[in-house]
Amino acid sequence: MKQYDAIVIGAGQAGVPLAKKLAKAGKKTALIEKRFVGGTCVNDGCTPTKAMVASAKAAYNAVHSAEVGVTVSSYTVDLKAIKARKDKIVMKSRSGGQSAVEKTEGLDLIFGEASFTAHKTISVKLNDGGEEELTAELFFINTGASPMIPDIEGLEAAGYLTSTTILDLEEVPQHLLIIGGNYIGLEFGQMFSRFGSKVTILERSERLLPREDEDIAQELTKILQQENINILCSTQAKSFDKIGYSITATIERNGETSDIDCTHILVAAGRKPQTERLGLDKTGVEINEKGYIKVNNKLETNVAGIYALGDVTPGPAFTHISYNDYTIVYRNLFEGENFNTDDRPVPYCMFTDPQLGRIGLSEMEAKKQGINYQAVTLPMAHVARAIEVGDTRGIMKAIVDPDSKKILGAAILGEQGGEIMTVLQMAMEGGITYDRIRYCVFAHPTYSESLNNLFMTLEK
Repeated sequence: MKQYDAIVIGAGQAGVPLAKKLAKAGKKTALIEKRFVGGTCVNDGCTPTKAMVASAKAAYNAVHSAEVGVTVSSYTVDLKAIKARKDKIVMKSRSGGQSAVEKTEGLDLIFGEASFTAHKTISVKLNDGGEEELTAELFFINTGASPMIPDIEGLEAAGYLTSTTILDLEEVPQHLLIIGGNYIGLEFGQMFSRFGSKVTILERSERLLPREDEDIAQELTKILQQENINILCSTQAKSFDKIGYSITATIERNGETSDIDCTHILVAAGRKPQTERLGLDKTGVEINEKGYIKVNNKLETNVAGIYALGDVTPGPAFTHISYNDYTIVYRNLFEGENFNTDDRPVPYCMFTDPQLGRIGLSEMEAKKQGINYQAVTLPMAHVARAIEVGDTRGIMKAIVDPDSKKILGAAILGEQGGEIMTVLQMAMEGGITYDRIRYCVFAHPTYSESLNNLFMTLEK
């Protein structure tokens, strides 16, 4: 049995920097990874998908270039070339991360699958064969989440893609049927529509993005429909039947059944924590009814010395939150700090085109909490920069406290929506009120300059 001071399970966006910091702090550390260094973000999520989104944007620009006086007579989408570019970007990031880990003194990188065999003891089935037993006083679990596959009749036999396997396609699907109109489903739906696929999205809820305000969801729905994406809400797949290369999906919509023929299925029905094979029962670490590891606001489990970070916990499933988890845990343990996850900002961005950048309270949440608020909106059609670049799709929206003039939240659906949202997040972090932003001097002509106009109607 190998003895370590600390063991990190999972080389994701929390696990890698944490393991390096632990080793540099003098702790003999092992980092266990069953697949690739970098986790979902680098290998299956942010890095590859945003590389492909850029290709889809180029195709969209080619189609719409005549609107700004440039005619593109024809173009082709080479999915093999798009995949090759994406793979090159992923490999550069992955290999860079792995190299940094391997160069860290006092840190052992072990490729294999870990599971607890006893209290603070794990067995690792090595990828290259064999097995090792390791023990430590400190454990940090960063095993993340994986696509959740619904139990639908005929789905397994018909064959399906996930957010991971769809990245390996080298031919554009003729008709892509997407189960789930969530953030992942919408990004891929728009991407492959722009590559040339016919796209149909099935969403169980009454509308897209049920967690977002209705006006934001309606605006995005309109944008996607303008790109001929077929969106069916209040709809679920009941069964699939594959004959040759054709798949027939039987769907139920508002109590009525009908059939849709497609060539490919993308399952984007959510994600589940990767805890099933960890053997947590051997340690006494508690999980909730969905399999997420229970933690307190300092990312501690119920077992002293065992922590969980990132998507394997019930917290927000974002790369930047996972990284922030690492900073909280490390600083508390080794720098004598007392940080926690309470009241930390949770910004996020959906990389449809245009982007949806979100921070703080939505109007729905403010209403539910009984907060005194005002909502203010500004169509991107009234944003000078948007008019000048020829893309006026979307809307700016902010939620404010009319008494304190504090900004409570924002949703920016528009070109560079994530960057504009970040300006408002910085204002919220620094206590800058909306009346100051109204008269702030921004560089002209930028998107953020229109935050002046967004808050103009609130001046009294």
